[in-house]
Amino acid sequence: MPELPEVECWGRRVAERAVLGRTVVSAWAKHDERIVIDGVSPRKLVAALTGRRVEGCHRVGKQMWWAMDRGPHPLWHFGMTGSFEHYHAADPRPRFAKVELTLDDGWRFAFADPRRFGRVRLRADPLGEAPLSGLGPDALHQLPPRRWFEEQLARRRTPIKALLLNQAFLAGVGNWIADEVCYHAKIAPQRPAPSLSPDQVGALRQALKHVLDKACGCEADSARFPRTWLFHDRWGKHADARTGRGEAIDFDVVAGRTTAWVPQVQR
Repeated sequence: MPELPEVECWGRRVAERAVLGRTVVSAWAKHDERIVIDGVSPRKLVAALTGRRVEGCHRVGKQMWWAMDRGPHPLWHFGMTGSFEHYHAADPRPRFAKVELTLDDGWRFAFADPRRFGRVRLRADPLGEAPLSGLGPDALHQLPPRRWFEEQLARRRTPIKALLLNQAFLAGVGNWIADEVCYHAKIAPQRPAPSLSPDQVGALRQALKHVLDKACGCEADSARFPRTWLFHDRWGKHADARTGRGEAIDFDVVAGRTTAWVPQVQR
């Protein structure tokens, strides 16, 4: 499933380059799509977007939204297989397109989703309404100070990985990022949140910043992630899995999610 780096790089930034400042000349929505197009009819979605100018492309966690010159404003969620496509008007519409916009520069922009786990919504006040209103600070652009983390962790009783995955705590952290952050911070993912020392809380925050900055700096291209990252060797739950440093990787289940960690490093 796309996590914050993919949504930032392949979603928000792609949209910003393609549609920011552009006017939607016409719109199309799959007429019988009642799952991906959520809470609004395809016909009303088309009417709401046609003739509107895109004035901002934003993201909170894994959710994206555009600020239009007049509401309502579209929200985009990739789910597992959603994506944006930008192509010339002469090119064919993507096979699994759910929404397509024709822009005033002669190009088109589509939201496609073959497995239909993504969502397209309209909101009058995106930040003040669900789902955005229920999210915590964005882990990339709104990372709180260390003191905030100390106060929040002190009052929780959940394992630290479960807390990292809680989007109401911090928006955008998914499974592999949580494992990578715990590995870099040298903290066992099963540790109760309030058991972390102030230094460990600081290390956790620094690891969050490092992992997200690096992943987004690489444009979410995992081939460019440092070879020493747990990411490269965590998949498949192989019994002999080792990190790029040669450390043995163990696998557990935390918060219902497969968890890769390195006992000799993480305490």
